[in-house]
Amino acid sequence: MNRRAYALTLLACLAGAGLAVWASTRTWSLQVTPRTGMSSLRTKQTGADIEPWVIGLALVALAGTGALLATGGWVRRVLGGLLALAGLGVIAGSILGRAGLDIGSAGSGGTLWPVVSVLGGAIILAGGVTAARLGHRWPGMSSRYERGPVPSRETNPGNPSEPLAAAGREPDVALQPKDHRATWEALDRGDDPTEA
Repeated sequence: MNRRAYALTLLACLAGAGLAVWASTRTWSLQVTPRTGMSSLRTKQTGADIEPWVIGLALVALAGTGALLATGGWVRRVLGGLLALAGLGVIAGSILGRAGLDIGSAGSGGTLWPVVSVLGGAIILAGGVTAARLGHRWPGMSSRYERGPVPSRETNPGNPSEPLAAAGREPDVALQPKDHRATWEALDRGDDPTEA
């Protein structure tokens, strides 16, 4: 159940952010001004022109969805809360941008695109609330992406927690630090240090 909720939340946040970005770039208002003897002057406004922060919040939600993959525990829950706030911002911005807007000749698009943007914000909000409530239970990234312990030169390569002295072996010559000064001095004299 946790994996399913995780996958659905990620898809919802991606879909909501994508809808909000797409709707914000569509024409919300089109004013046509006729001019005598010339072609009409057309002034087009997209949702991003009317309320630029709506598309910004949608892009933040898109990035936050990617961050849900890389985080875990309480960080993921906080990120879910931020996604919910971004969804609320998209909803509020879309409603404010449409309120009192003269759509002119934009036709049904002047009403449709703000509604789609509000829908995208609502989906982001739902995904963010779900991540804030359940995010700490979801699986994290695979352990192969996490940095593990790096064996030091003084440890047994077969068992990094065991020192070489405890393993009954002398340090391997290949593991000992090398002094490269002699090589550089040979190059400075014009000698080829690789010829032996």
